Amino acid sequence: MPVGQLVEEALRIAVAQPAVVAYDVAANVATHAKIVRTAGARLVVFPELSLTGYNLDAPALTCDDPRLVQIVAACADADAVALVGAPLADADGHAYIATLLVDGESVTVAYRKIHLHPPEDERFTPGDEHVVLDLDGRRLGLAICRDASLAEHAAATVTAGADAYVASTLNSPTDPRDARMHARAITHRMHVVLSCGAGPDGPLLTAGGSGFWAPDGTVIAQAGATPGEVVVTDLP
Repeated sequence: MPVGQLVEEALRIAVAQPAVVAYDVAANVATHAKIVRTAGARLVVFPELSLTGYNLDAPALTCDDPRLVQIVAACADADAVALVGAPLADADGHAYIATLLVDGESVTVAYRKIHLHPPEDERFTPGDEHVVLDLDGRRLGLAICRDASLAEHAAATVTAGADAYVASTLNSPTDPRDARMHARAITHRMHVVLSCGAGPDGPLLTAGGSGFWAPDGTVIAQAGATPGEVVVTDLP
């Protein structure tokens, strides 16, 4: 089913928190492809920098990287769309922390992280566009990590037309992530979708807890702190 085609059914979404092998794009691609094939979801969301781990010196990828073909094939087999995290190089020599959109035909850039942490800003260029992905009649606003921690980012994304908020993050166990996702949901009366890394990742210890929040702020479904967990739910 093409991206953007309107249907009257719920949108089934999986949030994944895969075990990531530092710098090993090929190994991580294989893990992503397996999750896409087995999740049973139309959309599969992965954490920030999920193809390299949070290693800010990892070589940047391009959308025509041949290693990504495995995820394209998995999406074709599963009639799925995947949002995966990677350092991205563009034709002008800039590098971004990006979300790539993979479907059964191609890889494209979905979103570039706007709000960078130090030392991310020493290498990466911030994005400049709040992005809304139209998928099967739902308008999904995209965020990467620190973006989702700032109320103004969600507000601008809603202004751009989002009716749900989809964040790919790497939060620590002490981060008040759940409270923020609750706040985004109730402030804008929208569903919130979170994919957060779990376990050690580069210099970070990440918390897991990937999940879904209803517009009234209640948790619909949520993973624990273990790498490898995948949670699936339907957005009405």
